[in-house]
Amino acid sequence: MSDFEPPTAAPAADIIALLCAETGMEEVELKKLRDQAAATGTSFDRILLNRGVDEIQVLKSFAADMELEYWESLEGTQVPRGFVEIVPLALARAYDMIAVGVHGRRLVVATAHPLDLHAQDDLAALVPEGVDFVLAPRGEILELLNRAFRHKADGVDEALEDLEDTDIASLAAEIEESEDLLDVANKAPIIKLVNSILFQSLKLRASDVHFQPYADRLQVRFRIDGILYAMETIPKAAQDAVLSRIKVMGKMDIAERRLPQDGRASIRIGDGEVDVRISVVPTANGERAVLRLLDKTAGVFALDEIGLDEQNLKTLRHYINYPHGIVLVTGPTGSGKTTTLYGSLTEISTGEKNILTIEDPVEYQLDSISQVQVNAKKGLTFAAGLRSFLRQDPDVMMVGEIRDLDTCEIAIRAAITGHLVFSTVHTNDAPSTVTRLIDLGIEPYLVSSSLVLVVAQRLVRKLCGSCKEWREPTASERATLRDLGLDLSELRDGKIAHSPGCDDCFQSGHQGRTAIYELLPMSEDLRSLVMRQAPASELKAQAVKEGMRTLRMDGMSKVVAGLTSAEEIMRVTQLDV
Repeated sequence: MSDFEPPTAAPAADIIALLCAETGMEEVELKKLRDQAAATGTSFDRILLNRGVDEIQVLKSFAADMELEYWESLEGTQVPRGFVEIVPLALARAYDMIAVGVHGRRLVVATAHPLDLHAQDDLAALVPEGVDFVLAPRGEILELLNRAFRHKADGVDEALEDLEDTDIASLAAEIEESEDLLDVANKAPIIKLVNSILFQSLKLRASDVHFQPYADRLQVRFRIDGILYAMETIPKAAQDAVLSRIKVMGKMDIAERRLPQDGRASIRIGDGEVDVRISVVPTANGERAVLRLLDKTAGVFALDEIGLDEQNLKTLRHYINYPHGIVLVTGPTGSGKTTTLYGSLTEISTGEKNILTIEDPVEYQLDSISQVQVNAKKGLTFAAGLRSFLRQDPDVMMVGEIRDLDTCEIAIRAAITGHLVFSTVHTNDAPSTVTRLIDLGIEPYLVSSSLVLVVAQRLVRKLCGSCKEWREPTASERATLRDLGLDLSELRDGKIAHSPGCDDCFQSGHQGRTAIYELLPMSEDLRSLVMRQAPASELKAQAVKEGMRTLRMDGMSKVVAGLTSAEEIMRVTQLDV
């Protein structure tokens, strides 16, 4: 346990005056909200948050009023081991509390709810030495909670032990619309097992959960930061029961085992909602299921949080505010294209523009933006949706993906007639996107006049912050850096960052992901090349001459900054040379 010395807080002041100064709200309105809190029994801080007041402003005001310390970030904080051993995860998560240090013998605990006195009393009852509280944002607390408890058993082993008396028929019982994963008391063993596996996957930030059947077992694998890791092994005898449970969650036919099926479910962790897209296919060893997890509480990233450097961020912001034209984001599946588009739409959604999107599926709900879900069975395709949008007086439209000539033609027609259109395509780099549109059958003059910006991107794993160290590169690392086109004199003090691996990152050396980008604005010279159908290599040479930084160039700047490794850049850009 590390010793921790909380600094002296500012002298107390009236909470209404503090909130007025911090939030800019009127004193009369704040007093009304305080009276509402007293009348309803809801704490004042929660009433403020429910009204949409910024969490950081609320916490800073209460920290000053209650003479508590406020921590804006918990990054790099080590959780005292005693807290993980004494306090149940369900309690810590329900109350949004996590220990951040030790002062003397007293535990220092961060909370996001300064007025939640019952929770503070419950926690103090578990810790005999006593507790001191500090305030921190809820998102920071949840992230640290997930890190601290990731190695603690999640009930998976316990659920596996209880599998013997499984009754598959009982699994077909009606399930709740949105099941809480923390509520496993009195549940059947199979339900407890599947819930525990999903809970564990969310703690480890997995994007997908695979249930893969083998001749002798059912193997569970998690995709974390783009890489698959083998996790639990489930006995073969429980395979059918587990798959039946997953089908029930996705409202599929549990009797149909010969055809692929797709379904959707919604699960909760406390008050956090997670969307699950489920795909089940028959294989030689039985049915195989893959669950894609979309955490709605994660929210949409802002443009300055997704890995764009200063120059690329300035370029993107310039073009997304154009009155008309097409902005295309390109890259393979799972390269963060939707995240970039959502960030762009959120930035330009000021209430003065009518923004419409057609997606397959709608991944996150965006405020003040009308989002339409593709429904091919009913005839609502990307092309049909775009046609309808043109009669909805739009300023900005986003079409999930340009897959065919029909969709592409409507998008280009919309761009030429005064609308700003965002979309995605699947190509290796930005210049080859231009030639792809022509290959689809679009006339070169239409591509030249409508396209304003192409953004190519890839996701790379970040080096683990817990075990990162700076050292001189080895001979093989120097060779890799030279292969990537980096001059070794560009390294900071001749050193590169390296993460050998630790418990926090599964010994992989990586934790979390960021993106590398290649932005191609359409200049007059490039438009001329498009008109005469120049190959992608010629377009790329001209773009680089005009200052475009390729995926590899952007990746190497992140290697020099110590964000990622040269091997990661080599892995994701091998097709872009």
